[in-house]
Amino acid sequence: MNALNNQSFAIKKLRKEFTDINEKGDVPFTVGLIDENDMFKWEVLIVGPENTIYEGGVFSAILEFPQDYPNSPPKMSFTSKMWHPNIFKNGSVCISILHPPVIDHTNLMERLDEKWRPVLGVKEIVLSVLSMLCAPNLDSPANVDAAIEYKNNYDAYKKKVRQLIEDDSS
Repeated sequence: MNALNNQSFAIKKLRKEFTDINEKGDVPFTVGLIDENDMFKWEVLIVGPENTIYEGGVFSAILEFPQDYPNSPPKMSFTSKMWHPNIFKNGSVCISILHPPVIDHTNLMERLDEKWRPVLGVKEIVLSVLSMLCAPNLDSPANVDAAIEYKNNYDAYKKKVRQLIEDDSS
């Protein structure tokens, strides 16, 4: 399949996912296009899960899709300030579902069946990120400082997250 066919397929798949998410409304997040003429860059607004330290927060993120989506995974970055072991300080999300399905010799604990597969989509990505917010992977942190604080002083960690939510809502 040539690059133009890949891009055409990607656009069709993205349009379908975008429409399904916006019409069904059965997920704890919303999506929108950053530029109406660019199907490859979405804004995602995620509602913090109830009964967690993220409850009451609304978190903004960007999903950037490659031209060969769904063969390759998108990249996700929070634009809201985040304090989390699996989110880099620049907002980039580090989660297995967003990693290409290749063996990573620097992280042999990450199984191939946890990584990206073309049958996955935006819904699965965001639901995985919501799960990650509540249950971080402390064995492979993107933000080592957040991971150390989470392990050694959870109360301080929780206070920092709550403060970010309060600062963002004011």
